[in-house]
Amino acid sequence: MRYKHTLLIAATLGIFTLGCSQNSGKAGDKTKNEKQAAEGADSTSSETSSAYKPVDTAAYNQKIKDLANGDTSGYWPVKKQPYPLPGAILPFKRIIAYYGNLYSKRMGVLGEYPPNEMLSRLDKEVKHWEKADPKTPVQPALHYIAVVAQGDGGKDGKYRFRMPDKQIDSVLKIAKKREAIVFLDIQVALSDIRTELPLLEKYLKLPHVHLGIDPEFSMKTGAKPGTRIGTYDAADINYCSEFLAKLVKENNLPPKVFTVHRFTRKMVTNSQNIKLRPEVQIVMHMDGWGEPELKKGTYRHWIYPEPVQFTGFKLFYKNDLKKAPNRMMTPEELLKLKPQPIYIQYQ
Repeated sequence: MRYKHTLLIAATLGIFTLGCSQNSGKAGDKTKNEKQAAEGADSTSSETSSAYKPVDTAAYNQKIKDLANGDTSGYWPVKKQPYPLPGAILPFKRIIAYYGNLYSKRMGVLGEYPPNEMLSRLDKEVKHWEKADPKTPVQPALHYIAVVAQGDGGKDGKYRFRMPDKQIDSVLKIAKKREAIVFLDIQVALSDIRTELPLLEKYLKLPHVHLGIDPEFSMKTGAKPGTRIGTYDAADINYCSEFLAKLVKENNLPPKVFTVHRFTRKMVTNSQNIKLRPEVQIVMHMDGWGEPELKKGTYRHWIYPEPVQFTGFKLFYKNDLKKAPNRMMTPEELLKLKPQPIYIQYQ
């Protein structure tokens, strides 16, 4: 499903029905969860700048327990995860992000409105979340698609378009108006993450710039983006995490937040092998659109039973309204989920 303009394709195919809301979606076994968590515990801390406040481990433990929201399955909170380095955002703040691309008004709210109007709308969402959960401060964010899957193969036939530096610089300037952090999102299409990620290194060296990757547009079969749903393996996610950890250690940065989009099982394979590190905070982000029950079903089947570290949830100003009851989920509803998402993205 492509947009009609000549450059960019849709940034999401939405929740394909595929039985998501009806699928029994058996949760992964506890042994796999414990193995994954134990792997994370192998990580060791590294030195960071004293400019960042050390993590209060007791407060951290309490907060991840609170995010589990009374879950008794044994999945949440993730056990034996490493404590983050000083300056960690999660789980102490909830990230509220606006998503999109400056070239397109149809890929998300970030590019749909002039910057000041967009920021004003973001302010309202921030206030809503502060009211819904006054115990958790809000960190505003702009989540910018820096490498965009497209319908045109381009000169190299990779079906992706890299945003010019001036566009990324513009997003950084806009974000500064609200002291917002920035996520650079990568849709590799027929390229690969090992080629695309290093090209953004100079931006990821900045303390307020973080990373998102989108398996939906990782087309390992050679299919054109937008015709099928792509995939990443734990090995790809571990490559990104290791890349980020290296930047954190070499540049004395606070931990990077790393979001991975997901709305089907096959979008992320071997999740039990994802390695946790004190330099990186991983968010498995429920990225599908649809009516509230369908969205909750997707979260329950693909995010809840395969715990990694933290979770996210995406809301669509337009696509979530396409079917009855024709409304978006509210912060109050999302806070009832197990676990509670700590990263919320609006498109």
